[in-house]
Formats: sequence, structure tokens, C-alpha cells
Amino acid sequence: MMISRRRTLSLLAAAGSVPALSVLAGCGPNATRGGSEEGGGTQRIYWWGGDLRNGMTREALDLFATEHADITVSPEYSEWTGYWDKLATQVAGGDAPDVLQMDEAYIDSYGTRSSLLDLETVSDVLDLSAMDDAVLDTGRLADGTLVGAPLGVGIFSVGVNPTILEQAGLAMPDDTAWTWEDFAELCTAVSDWASGAGEDVVGFDFFGTSAAELGAWARQSGEQLFPREDETLISRDTILAYLEYALALVESGAVVGPSEQIEDFAAGVEQGRFGNNRSAFHFQFHTQVQTFQAASGSPLQLLRLPARTSGDPQMVNKASMYWSISSTAADPQSAATLVNFLLRDPEAAKILKIERGVTAFPELQDEIAKVLDENEMVSLDFARQMQSEVVRPPLVTPASGVGFGDEISRLGEESLFGSRPPAEVADELLSILEGMQPEQ
Repeated sequence: MMISRRRTLSLLAAAGSVPALSVLAGCGPNATRGGSEEGGGTQRIYWWGGDLRNGMTREALDLFATEHADITVSPEYSEWTGYWDKLATQVAGGDAPDVLQMDEAYIDSYGTRSSLLDLETVSDVLDLSAMDDAVLDTGRLADGTLVGAPLGVGIFSVGVNPTILEQAGLAMPDDTAWTWEDFAELCTAVSDWASGAGEDVVGFDFFGTSAAELGAWARQSGEQLFPREDETLISRDTILAYLEYALALVESGAVVGPSEQIEDFAAGVEQGRFGNNRSAFHFQFHTQVQTFQAASGSPLQLLRLPARTSGDPQMVNKASMYWSISSTAADPQSAATLVNFLLRDPEAAKILKIERGVTAFPELQDEIAKVLDENEMVSLDFARQMQSEVVRPPLVTPASGVGFGDEISRLGEESLFGSRPPAEVADELLSILEGMQPEQ
């Protein structure tokens, strides 16, 4: 899950993988590999993911090889937990892959250290002109340099199990109008039904320890975790309201207690409540619903987030991840050719589908729809529906804020367990965020 990924990322950052990049601060955006006299040679491409992504990517690379015999590709793959440590070591040692998969929470850390190529220097090969500007801009640094080409969009949303609602005798909510209070009442009603029926089911699996949750809560309050110059930093009152709401969910029985929440969080998709048909609702980035559908065998659906003000959920497109090119790539043109193929070739799109997110190229969505099954179409249809509503996405996490996911997990748990009052936790979270703000 994306939320789990963020926690892992924060732990890696705390362990020092990001600071290892500091040795590259002197590298220019168009530097080439030192001592290389071999021209483009082999294009190394590195990505993370599960078995499904690995297989899809290699199949797409095989197709690339048949169409670009002049470019040799060397694939490198890792699970998420080892990806960033290996990449930091490679970059620090001057042996970065030519093409690399990049995450929202790391792109600023690598980009501001000049480790990533300005993609607009290869725009004659890598054509991103048809991509929505609001999505494309999520790959830019604060100075406007484009260092990541978004692979697709992910929308933080609510997964719902209609079967559980039906069993509980509850109607599907109107997500165009529901509020957080409505959501809490519905989750509590599910838990009350399950308790009376002797079912090991709750309304909602876990809440109160996620940067994605707090970011949405802030956005609905007219604030941001990492604001632009024309935006406002999240206030103490907003943080406090979020923490108190999380506690109220526990007190009402809408969610299980904090110990069980942590256990469920760590259990993974197949053993966790939502993926095992034991909770009616779960928050995730929308394409992840496919994984839960496969695990649960249930016809899961997607809903808008509850809103602090009815009808204003402030949904946003988040770049699911990016393709970036190393600033030390020996042959940026060949690297750009490879990225362009993976992003824009219709046949490659049919292979890769929406596993990395729903493509931001509208014409490719129609091509992909031809090969998607019913469960996969849930994600594509939701993304298409939301495009008329989404608001400006927040800034990517700055290098100074990479560890915030870990901080809110730690402090949110302290609040849930009652070891510290929410007001005290809100004060510390705000202080941490203030210290993480990038220099304007």
C-alpha cells in the first residue's frame, strides 16, 4: 500500500540514504559520466515493485528491443525496501542507472542535488506536450526544472466493500456530499451491526497516523503541509481537529483500538482487514483497489473522500511515480527514447496497463481500456470521473520534509494510545513541520 510505502521511505531516510547524495551537489544538470568514451552503450533502467510490475515492465522492454535494435537495455529491479539504499549507493559512487523510477517523496531530494537530468533538454525526443500541465508540473522542482515524467496519477480516495454495507442493511453513501461526521456515523453503524451479528468486521480499518490523511485534512481546511508562497501552512487547530477525530473513531467503535490498528497496518493486503473482507472502508491511492479486489474477491468500489465542508473534498491528482533520467547518463537521447516509449507507445501502454497509475495521456487511456478487465476499469473510470473536479495538487515533498511520514506515524500513535494529549502532539507536529519547510 502507498501509506505503508511512505513509512518505509521515512525509515530509510532516517537511516541516512538521502544524505548520501550530498557528495553529488557539485554535479551539473547535464553532466556526463566521468571517463566514459563509449557513447551511449547500454541503457540501464532501474525500478521497484512487486512481481506483477516486474513482469509487465520486462515485457514492455522486450517490445522496445524489437523496435529499437540500436539501443541495448539492461534492466535492474528491486523490491521497495532495498531500492533506495541501492540507488543512493549507486549515485554516490558515480554509477547511477541511466533511467530510474522516482517517487514523489524523493524526487526533490535527488533533483535539488543535480542528480537528475532536466527533461526539457531532451524534449525533441521525450514529448510530454499532451500531458495535462497540472500533472506534469508535479515533476518540477521549485525552480521550475522538470526532473520527473509522471507515469500516471493516483488519487487518495476511499475504498468501500459494498457487500458488507448490504449485509449490515446500510445504503451506499452519497460521496458527493458526505462529511467526516457522516463517515464516522456510517463506520460506527457497520461496527455496531457486526458486534450484534457476531461478525469480525469493523467499519474502518485504521486512521490517524498518515501524512496522506493529514494532507487531505489540511487541504480541505484551506491549508497545506508544505505550502507554496500563495498558500497557508497547516494550523495547530487543524492538526488538533484531525487527532481528535481519530480518537473519536476509536471511542465510537468505528475503528479498532490502536494496537489492532498497528497490527492491521503491518499485516499487508491479504491479511489486513480490508483485503480480507473484515472492514467496510479503507483509504488508499485509487489504483491500489485492484490489489485489494484480488485479495478479497469482492466487488470493491471507490468513493470521494469525506469533506470537512459538504461537497468540497478537495481531491487531487498525485503523480503515482516518475521516470527520471540520471544527470550523468552517457547518452541522454537514448535514455529519453526509452522513457518516451514507456510513456507514450500504445502497445507498451497495453502491456503496462494502470499498474503504475492511470496514464496522464488521455489518448492512451482509450487504448488501455481495450485490455482492462472489470476490476481494473474501476480505477480507470474513477480517475476519469475525478478529472473535472480535481484541484491544484500540493507541492511534492521537499527534501527537508522526507521524514515527516515517520514523524506523524510516531506522534499519531502516541495520541491514539493516550500516552500524550492531542493538544501536545499537535504542538509538536506543527513545530516539526515548521522546521521542515524549505527556504523560499
